[in-house]
Amino acid sequence: MDSKTAAKRIIDVNELRVNDVPIVGGKGANLGELTSSGFPVPHAFVLTTVSYDYFISTSKIMPKILAQIKSIDPDSDDTLVAASNNIRELFDKCEIPKDLKDEIKENYNLLLGGGKKGFVAVRSSATAEDLPDASFAGQQETYLNVKDEKDLFDKIRKCWSSLFTARAISYRETQGYSHEDVKLAVVVQRMVNSEFAGIMFTVDPHNGAKNIIVEGGYGLGEAMVGGEVTPDTYQVDKSKMAITNKRISKQTWKYIRGPQGGAVKKDIPVDMQKVQKIPDDRVLEIAEIGRQVEIHYDKPMDMEWCIEDNKVYLVQARPITAIGTGKEDSSAGEQVEGGDVVLSGLGASPGMATGRVCIYDVGMSLDVIKDGDVLVTKMTMPDMVPAMSRSVAIVTDEGGMTCHAAIISRELGTPCVVGTGEATNTLKNGEIVTVDGSTGTVYRGEIKKKVVTETAPAAAASAAVFSEQVPITGTKVMVNMSMPSKAEEVAKLPCDGVGLLRSEFLFTNYIGEHPCAVIQEGRAQELIDKLADGVAKVARAFYPRPVTLRTSDFKTNEYRDMKGGANFEPNEDNPMIGWRGCSRYVSDSYREAFMCELKAIKKARDEMGMKNINIMLPFVRTIDEVKQITAMMESVGLRRGLDLKLYFMAEVPVNIFMAEEFCKYCDWFSIGSNDLTQLTMGCDRDSDILGKMGYFDERNPGVKAAIKHLIKVAHKYGNHVSICGQAPSVYPEFCEFLVEQGIDCISLNPDTFVRTKKIIASAEQRVLLQAARKVNRPSCDDEDDF
Repeated sequence: MDSKTAAKRIIDVNELRVNDVPIVGGKGANLGELTSSGFPVPHAFVLTTVSYDYFISTSKIMPKILAQIKSIDPDSDDTLVAASNNIRELFDKCEIPKDLKDEIKENYNLLLGGGKKGFVAVRSSATAEDLPDASFAGQQETYLNVKDEKDLFDKIRKCWSSLFTARAISYRETQGYSHEDVKLAVVVQRMVNSEFAGIMFTVDPHNGAKNIIVEGGYGLGEAMVGGEVTPDTYQVDKSKMAITNKRISKQTWKYIRGPQGGAVKKDIPVDMQKVQKIPDDRVLEIAEIGRQVEIHYDKPMDMEWCIEDNKVYLVQARPITAIGTGKEDSSAGEQVEGGDVVLSGLGASPGMATGRVCIYDVGMSLDVIKDGDVLVTKMTMPDMVPAMSRSVAIVTDEGGMTCHAAIISRELGTPCVVGTGEATNTLKNGEIVTVDGSTGTVYRGEIKKKVVTETAPAAAASAAVFSEQVPITGTKVMVNMSMPSKAEEVAKLPCDGVGLLRSEFLFTNYIGEHPCAVIQEGRAQELIDKLADGVAKVARAFYPRPVTLRTSDFKTNEYRDMKGGANFEPNEDNPMIGWRGCSRYVSDSYREAFMCELKAIKKARDEMGMKNINIMLPFVRTIDEVKQITAMMESVGLRRGLDLKLYFMAEVPVNIFMAEEFCKYCDWFSIGSNDLTQLTMGCDRDSDILGKMGYFDERNPGVKAAIKHLIKVAHKYGNHVSICGQAPSVYPEFCEFLVEQGIDCISLNPDTFVRTKKIIASAEQRVLLQAARKVNRPSCDDEDDF
């Protein structure tokens, strides 16, 4: 960020990236990074640390703050709470300067759309928050459903003062952060009135296993984040993107928007309390968004999500700060001796510890919790962190893997069991218990562990997995790419190239604005140069293997969400089958932007020497479109030939019915199985209802018949066929079907490459064996002789 931007007091989230933490804090920077990368994030603006410094300097309260902190007795939580209360009163008594108020009003009205009434969420974003090495979970405050300007100003001051809650002061003292150096930004975000909400980890935070953990329930997400309710928990195998385990919990109430803003509790009907809250296909959709976020950041991530009007939004993302850090991990190779099981719940932080039960209730002094106690409570609150750090183990009635108790326990390395439902009623003050945070079990009395030595055959089997070689296949196996930053790593796979590089992700990673807005500002060359740099980065990593670049295929709603997009995009009721792909390129209103894409490809191929780049057109509906686009390509010097292949996505049924005609204008077809299934079955792939009823399934006989016909016709005319959809990675039998039909190439997500290539090799062997049997089978006359 340049110095001019860094001096701003308020910045639109579209202008922010992950490296802007010093001025907008961890939450603001991550929301900006997600927005610029095309992930579904409600719009927002951020009061930067410049605003915070301006308020502090004009109010002249910092000396008073430091004096209060100096008065704290380190052995008394009560003095810590008293100092915090006094500091927060200082903030409440000081007005925000008028010029800053005016600037906030202007951005607030823009956020709501020209002064319309609406609700916003006001979220604290500290400059040391959401960093990989420090959680700060729940230390600063969030206010939901803020209803008007007066309420907004009040909540901004409360966010600033939450930098000095008791928990935050204690945490900085413990971790060695300076109170003056840690500053606070404030995110003001359009409020999503969520029907369902939850949290997600892209690795299992309990043990680091490569599973995505999705937790969710009814209403606003604060109930789950705060551990006030126990959410449903889903474990998703990241390689298969399949749900492998689920834990359905009872939820009797939820938070909803109050009549005057804020959040109020509402009872849930009895018949809805014990059922699965979110359907499996929606869980997988949420998990896939999380997987893509992890790929983008190249590290395990912790996210908050919510659903409004059937659309999933991310409202927060941060690197996971602690994974399986228990001091004494009770692993699968260990068993326990002695002790009766008194409680069970969800193992949220691994390890085993024995101590005296101390049952804590809201309103009690935290000083009652002594060193070595097992803290037992309905749920932990952020103010309890100092006491949590003194506990040898933590047990709660409510909460899931991503609640406050779980996050803080993992960071502290303290065994933790959450969601027991009855710990505060079953356990007694002063009794001795042993908590196993690995298994989610609480034992009466002290128990010991018995180590079971792993057998030699099991160890040998583990070693064999790592020494196994990736098989060679006759079918080309490529990879799908979205993020250029991952190209060097993914290129190490023994793949045949890139079967799908999505141009739209180059827009979000390298441009961050609607292309027409960039062109309107006279920055067309900047657009061309940045796109060329992005595609060349991938092509260079894989050179000389081919890289197939699919030109941009955002839909109108996705383009509208880009910076400046609202000025160029219509509102469509069903953008999935609307103005997208080739129909966009040949329209007068987008033609110039597409020409910039073509010029970027030309530059990457000719000026940068990346002749391994091929072009793929999405959503091809008519031959007339193809002719116009071919002419546009030739006008910038891009002509089909020996070193430039033209691909068509085969995702519209007309591509199947008119395969003979389309063959004349391309070299390859690449099957987009998601859209082809959607349009063949007349089934909106985003429909929860139809998805649960089994209509959206690539294995449907009609979809398979379409693919079989396309391969047959394409091969007849000397063309090739590949597939870049997800189906081969998910369904082994579908992968085998493709091999049997003689598909030329299968392009996979990198994390499924090795596993699926083994399936392809096995299918090829079976096809060859069947062919050999057919050739050697005796004729009917021979059989008569027998």
